[in-house]
Amino acid sequence: MADKVIVIGAGAAGLMASGVASERGKEVTLIERNDKPARKVMITGKGRCNVTNNCNLINDLIANVPTNGRFLYSAFSRFMPTDTIDFFEDMGVPLKVERGDRVFPESDKASDIVDALNRFSQDSDAVRIKGTVKELILEDASVKGVVLEDGREMTADKVIVATGGASYPLTGSTGDGYKFARQAGHTVTDIKPSLVPLVCHEGFCMDLQGLSLRNVEITVFDTECYKEIYKDFGEMLFTHFGVSGPLILSASSHMKDMRERKYEIHIDLKPALTYEQLDKRIQRDFLENSNKNFINALDALLPKKLVPVIVRLSGIKPSTKVNQITKEMRSKLVNILKDLKVTVLRFRPIEEAIVTSGGISVKEIDPKTMESRLCRGLYFAGEVIDVDAYTGGFNLQIAFSTGRLAGESV
Repeated sequence: MADKVIVIGAGAAGLMASGVASERGKEVTLIERNDKPARKVMITGKGRCNVTNNCNLINDLIANVPTNGRFLYSAFSRFMPTDTIDFFEDMGVPLKVERGDRVFPESDKASDIVDALNRFSQDSDAVRIKGTVKELILEDASVKGVVLEDGREMTADKVIVATGGASYPLTGSTGDGYKFARQAGHTVTDIKPSLVPLVCHEGFCMDLQGLSLRNVEITVFDTECYKEIYKDFGEMLFTHFGVSGPLILSASSHMKDMRERKYEIHIDLKPALTYEQLDKRIQRDFLENSNKNFINALDALLPKKLVPVIVRLSGIKPSTKVNQITKEMRSKLVNILKDLKVTVLRFRPIEEAIVTSGGISVKEIDPKTMESRLCRGLYFAGEVIDVDAYTGGFNLQIAFSTGRLAGESV
């Protein structure tokens, strides 16, 4: 008689694990609290789903997992990004590679990725039921099944916990997996947001709310030692509370031990131009607008919403005629455009984070199987484990690789 396997959570890791285990002849039941599977996958990549990263050297993959990356060596070795790409294309979802080796479905629809995962799980005969697991059934340091909130008991030979982290609770990631792990004697490390928007001190962030800047460069400094900790080029967004967008989310994962004003972000609004080149560009613009007021002479250089903020920060009166602006005034303007500073106060709440940093201690999980070292028959996969990566498709790759390994191991 086939082993009974229960998978808790129909996200990326759970769908992969259930499909693989079922393919291998196990009797699989997938338990999901939501009506629809993989709700968090649906919102990744702004609804486009950055499904993986076309990074095919295992050391490069691990380098993009700042928290316990070495733990994933076996999981990555068994299922690399090339395997993820082949998996989805074999499931009828053509993929494309964009900047930074980010991989997306050609359709730009996350729903295509979710449908493929769902199909894989169902076609391999895994049975999905709607329900919420209340607790594990444990006996003699082994898992024997689960108890649902409605009182039903379901027995199993193996249980895979793939419940996600604590970010985006509306998608079903409510941290239940940590409760199950603790019940089995596991350590859960401090849960913190990662890949999360940042609350900033400067009032001009609210003035710029909704403004998206493309092709800017940011440098993040730790003010306690004034050391550069992160630098990148791309897109960011101003919000009513501070800053967000791809660049900022990536930067946030480098901000360890967050404290108020510990970090500063320096934004180069014109990274393609040196100070000297930008000064010459401004001189040309001023020459063409020599009789205009200063505030009306920057439209060709900056987004309209940004102009009054830059004028205010420059200290030059808005009504100053352009032909009256001195070299020293212009120099200050260039410095602001090349080094617009925002001071980080704190992370936004964990509910707004893309991923959770922290989770079930990797010291208590066998990296070659994803099985608990403390409780026989209990496995973990995905974000519930204390691993998290930078943006670019790496976190979903962790889900697929660990889910696959857990599914194979049961």
